[in-house]
Amino acid sequence: MIEGLSVTAILSLAALDAINPCALAVLTLMLIAILTYNPKNKRNIILAGLAFSLSVFVMYMVYGLVIIQFFQLMQAIAYIRVILFMVLGVFAVVLGILNLKDFLWYKPGGLMTEMPMFMRPKVKKIIEGITSPRGAFIVGAFVTVFLLPCTIGPYLIAGGILSAIDIIAAIPWLVLYNIIFILPMIAITLVVYFGVSGVENVSGWKDRNIRYLHLVSGVLILLLGIAMLMGWV
Repeated sequence: MIEGLSVTAILSLAALDAINPCALAVLTLMLIAILTYNPKNKRNIILAGLAFSLSVFVMYMVYGLVIIQFFQLMQAIAYIRVILFMVLGVFAVVLGILNLKDFLWYKPGGLMTEMPMFMRPKVKKIIEGITSPRGAFIVGAFVTVFLLPCTIGPYLIAGGILSAIDIIAAIPWLVLYNIIFILPMIAITLVVYFGVSGVENVSGWKDRNIRYLHLVSGVLILLLGIAMLMGWV
């Protein structure tokens, strides 16, 4: 069983990953593509949004299991265990600083904080081809590869923490992490479906507040990294 502070760390990392700008951007692009193809079929909006979210959930569960098993393999050598945890702490500090840099001097496509600029046209082209919930599921699985550069940071740290317990015991924590991760995707889908706000408004809100999303992420993950280095987690 992981300790209380580690539980807090896992939940915090999941929440940080959930507000990641590039994951929200990909979802809004997908919803716009669905609406453009068939603007009168609102049923497609909710089905496509949920299919996309489910696809991301499934793929990130797979990635999480691979990450944990990799760290457990590394930790088979006893003296590497402590070093590995310290490396993850340093990584968290660096990731926090990079997010704070994006708040102070924002530039799209920040290293380890957003999807690289050269990937964006490819992802947009793929997403624009979505016309159905089935397509949203398939494309969602494929697009997770492009999301990894900007979402893998917190997940690596969480995987490192969870690698201290048995892989079977870690699965419920992975499930909880990824449920939290896709909650904003589901929320945006419901908001658009019920007409509370248009997808363009959601996308505009994300663009207007992107620096503040980086600020929140930066402060929290920096504090977590310091806590890991100090041995509090």
